[in-house]
Amino acid sequence: MTQRVVLAYSGGLDTSVCVRWLQERGYEVIAFMADVGQGKSLGPTMKRARAAGARRIVVRDLRGEFVRDYVWPTLKADAVYEGKYYLATALSRPLIAKHLVEVAHRHGVRTVAHGCTGKGNDQVRFEVTARMLDPTLRIMAPLREWEFRSREEEIDYALRHRIPIDVTKKSPYSIDQNLWGVSLEAGVLENPWAEPPADTYRSLRAPERAAGRPGYVTVGFARGVPVSLNGQRLEGVRLIERLSQLAARHGVGRSELIESRVVGIKSREVYEAPAAAVLYEAHQDLQRFVLDGKLLAVKAALASTYAELVYGGLWFSPLKRALDAFVQETQRRVTGTVRLKLFKGSCQAVGRRSPHGLYRERLATYSAKDAFDQRAAEGFIKLLGLPYEGTLKGRG
Repeated sequence: MTQRVVLAYSGGLDTSVCVRWLQERGYEVIAFMADVGQGKSLGPTMKRARAAGARRIVVRDLRGEFVRDYVWPTLKADAVYEGKYYLATALSRPLIAKHLVEVAHRHGVRTVAHGCTGKGNDQVRFEVTARMLDPTLRIMAPLREWEFRSREEEIDYALRHRIPIDVTKKSPYSIDQNLWGVSLEAGVLENPWAEPPADTYRSLRAPERAAGRPGYVTVGFARGVPVSLNGQRLEGVRLIERLSQLAARHGVGRSELIESRVVGIKSREVYEAPAAAVLYEAHQDLQRFVLDGKLLAVKAALASTYAELVYGGLWFSPLKRALDAFVQETQRRVTGTVRLKLFKGSCQAVGRRSPHGLYRERLATYSAKDAFDQRAAEGFIKLLGLPYEGTLKGRG
């Protein structure tokens, strides 16, 4: 009796080889494709899945859900992994895993599979999420089992079986792309001393080739969620798409990171996330305008924990849900508009306004309009330092 398996299919080298490899071992493969804004037609990808041997292809457009339920919550949390990674790939995995399980249930299949390497993060994200949703499902990971020792061997296998692929031995990058960003690894990038070559640029211009004049954009927020760009109200997917194009012209949003993977090893990654870079700068600037210092400090401390949970595949964990409740409370006053300057790879907030702004010019000014009672400072300083008076006496 033929066994059936639902494979999370991206259309890349690994998952295309997975289809044929599973088929050769007696499995009927249902290829599940999630549209999370890869930025290219799914037609060639579907053709590739059929050429590899997929019996059925299921496609779901998840872009709206991706932005609403995954991107915006992470933006509101200010979560950036190890200070440089806006978590684009990491955010898409729990969403894809959720629908992978739903597709398996819909088609009465008890086995799911993914094309993740045994040394990567995505295997953790897919499998932990799937087990949270249905621990009775069997999970297969061909890349942890098969005979291929390198991407070059996979390429040879694909060519022998006439599977159309878009990588070569000369350009063997592993690329993942969605609406929120692009990640690149492998090839020459595995040498941490080598500068990423020009052909690694995907979604934006190199800063030295970017526009010669600064560009300005304004982003409007409502309770921490971006709702407008340059004064025009836009839904999430369209706002990100348009802002990505604007920021990419100015070379904004590229980062390189020697990052700490979940499995304990270090890897070198190149990331491009033009819209994310602008929106994070805008969101954090608006928060500094409307939130008090103590709340900002606690929120910043929790942001790294939030990022680690997302990166490590624990999107649906109790701690992540608890942090979401805290973050949501902090966003009640994060409404307003931020103006940003984009130039040669840099993004800087240069103006902000909000009905909830805590800045008061009459208190901050050094002009004749000054309404701050400076005489009150003496008593404040005396009381603040009272517990510490004399504590250093005799130590000098």
